[in-house]
Amino acid sequence: MSKEMKVFTREEVAKHNKEDDLWIIVDAKVYDVTKFKGLHPGGVSVFLPEDIAGQDATEAFYGLHRHEVLLKPQYQRLQIGVIQGEKSVIHGGIPGELSKVPYAEPLGLTEGYHSPYYTESHRRFQRAARKFVDEILTPDALAREEDGKRPSLSVIEKMAETGILAMTMGPGKHLKGRTLFGGVIKPEEFDRFHELILAQELCRPNCRGYRDGQNSGATIGLPPVIHFGRPELRDRIVEEVLSGKKFLSLAISEAFAGSDVAGLRTTATKTPDGKYWIINGTKKWITNGTFSDYFTVGCKTDKGLTVILVERQDGVETKSIKTSYSTAAGTAYITFENVKVPVENTLGPEGGGVFVILSNFNHERWAMCCGGARNMRFIVEECLKWVNQRKAFGKPLHAQAVIRAKLADMIAKTEAAQHWLENITYQMQHMDYKQQAQLLAGPIALLKMYITRSAQDVARDAVQIFGGRGITKTGMGKHIEHYHRTVPFDAILGGAEDVLGDLGVRQAIKAMPKNAKL
Repeated sequence: MSKEMKVFTREEVAKHNKEDDLWIIVDAKVYDVTKFKGLHPGGVSVFLPEDIAGQDATEAFYGLHRHEVLLKPQYQRLQIGVIQGEKSVIHGGIPGELSKVPYAEPLGLTEGYHSPYYTESHRRFQRAARKFVDEILTPDALAREEDGKRPSLSVIEKMAETGILAMTMGPGKHLKGRTLFGGVIKPEEFDRFHELILAQELCRPNCRGYRDGQNSGATIGLPPVIHFGRPELRDRIVEEVLSGKKFLSLAISEAFAGSDVAGLRTTATKTPDGKYWIINGTKKWITNGTFSDYFTVGCKTDKGLTVILVERQDGVETKSIKTSYSTAAGTAYITFENVKVPVENTLGPEGGGVFVILSNFNHERWAMCCGGARNMRFIVEECLKWVNQRKAFGKPLHAQAVIRAKLADMIAKTEAAQHWLENITYQMQHMDYKQQAQLLAGPIALLKMYITRSAQDVARDAVQIFGGRGITKTGMGKHIEHYHRTVPFDAILGGAEDVLGDLGVRQAIKAMPKNAKL
């Protein structure tokens, strides 16, 4: 604070315990709430009990409020001094700082623990990513998640400048020549574990709609362009999207077909001269669709399923779809009506769309697993903090055996998800794109099923731990309410969890050796 704080003894503060002269102590800081008391949502009465007025209200305050409340300017102004000989011990997070709460960070990235996957390069990278998220992303995320507007273009530009947009595509030639986080890591050093860290750090604001609005459409829609687009098309589109100047969506799902990719009805028919596709049909639940400039579209053609890159033009219409999370995601219903597209925009061979789509699904589902595992961990951290400061029946909430049992299950599922994810990531690190398509579809599908089912268990238990606060959009349990409301998205997007579980088993059955008998 710019103003110099006066120093008071606790005895001096205790004298200010009347309705017209009311002070309280919170974490060794003295607040004059005389004028504020009538503005408090709980009314004047919350300040008048003998153990509050003129007394240390730290425990009572943190039983009702998050620490961030005290950081707001209108409440900082209420502070008039500090307690003599005492120091505040509670502080907000420092940008880039890792949490000290047990299990709040992956064990391999936690001080004192070891990992076969992470090096000092990864730890340095994580600190840079977290600092960016804390300082740049989180303020915009909180605002846009609430007002439903797309992520601010100024933030997208900074994501492009730091290389984040490019890094979300994974390692590859598209990183060449780029400066990543100001030089924290060289493009050729960037590997799948750097990508894993980045994917998880970007989730930390816990604003689910905003996170999907942050070029997630390109994260899942641009790889087909990178891997299957003609060089001239690929180079132009990739540069436009990764520079943050243009936006792109993956447009596969329809009202008629979601996980059933073979059931798509959008058609692409060639003109008589064979130079253009004429596309007709609809797509639904398309992330970033409302503000995208390009669409990677799955179409039925004479030779079978084909993937085509479509530029926004006359005949392309997008409408916002209201879902359980924020419209910041840009979720859209898209209509293609006689849209003319050059055949050079075909991604992969004509009729080869199944391979293009399915191979792309691996990276999409893996990225969703990264977010799912991280979000579970965030909820575990929230719950551990809450049970440590909340009192019930005269004891901390963690004194209840049933609460500890819930936490044990939540922690176990979170750690299992992270370690399985890291193993899959290690396989990706040592496989090329084709090998991943052949060998990892089943394991990634099963991992996603496990994470989305576990996440819903974690959400349910977290609500029970927070009680009424867990179903309230503001205050102590706001993150729990948001998580419980939006966690089903991961069980649907990228393939329904039941379908993915079945895919994983079918892949295993297909690989069974014929001579394997009991």
